[in-house]
Amino acid sequence: MRRRVSDNTLWFWIFVGPFAAGLALFTYVPLLWSVYLSFFDAHNTVSPTDFVGFDNYTAMLRDGAFTSSLGTFAVFSLFIVPATYALALGLALMVNRVRRFQAFFRSVFFLPAACSYVVAALIWKMSIFNGVRFGLANTVLGWFGADQTAWLSTTHPPWYWLVIVTVRLWLQAGFYMILFLAGLQRISPRLYEAAAVDGARPGWQVFRHITFPQLRTTSIAVVLLLVINAFQAFDEFYNLLSDARGYPPYARPPLVYLYYTALGQGQNLGMGSAGAVILALIIAVVTVFQARWFGLGRKEAD
Repeated sequence: MRRRVSDNTLWFWIFVGPFAAGLALFTYVPLLWSVYLSFFDAHNTVSPTDFVGFDNYTAMLRDGAFTSSLGTFAVFSLFIVPATYALALGLALMVNRVRRFQAFFRSVFFLPAACSYVVAALIWKMSIFNGVRFGLANTVLGWFGADQTAWLSTTHPPWYWLVIVTVRLWLQAGFYMILFLAGLQRISPRLYEAAAVDGARPGWQVFRHITFPQLRTTSIAVVLLLVINAFQAFDEFYNLLSDARGYPPYARPPLVYLYYTALGQGQNLGMGSAGAVILALIIAVVTVFQARWFGLGRKEAD
């Protein structure tokens, strides 16, 4: 018995050991080192010696560009969270009602989730919303006699939000559709049978009083993930809006700002690390607040 337990332990570390070592080396060590750098004056170096305490944190919180980047996140999340939630739920409801070729439609809607954010952003930038004279969007507008639009450089009105939100919507709606599908398939058919016996009308009435309440836990998880992912937005913003001249002053989310702070001309890794720690704390606080607000983990009353 003792030898069997020892063999099981050995095989456990054979399979898990390389993954655990890689996770520690490429995730936890950089995270801890970033926290360490945030307390030092780290210009152009990852091994600083000049300890500055919380000066980097206070400087970041007083930096108008950093607080403005948090405002950009707020606008982005205001657009992308409800739009993705509604689209993913609608797709899940439609696919769940399909009796034939359900696996095909599920795969088709999920497929964009496997696409690179960089590739998708370049397609949106170079093919769909390209320039003033070219691009699919301007071609369609030309058919109706509408004026051509410089989608990514027009700030009044800010058409660049349409480009950013639609590419993220296309990329992630299928993933959250799968989550909603899993939630829909967990709903007992007996609830719908009982509703039909009670005279509930199919459609909106059944969805409002049975389907949507049964998706409460899934909905909370989806909203939490959407907000966290919105905080981490970088690829679509950077690849859509940056060019040879750099990044424009508008629509700069936190990660783009921190990228230029840490790896720009100044290469202030101390300030960048402090901003990253502040951002991580904000994400943690927002996530915990949302979980408490929605009552995640709370036992439902009988």
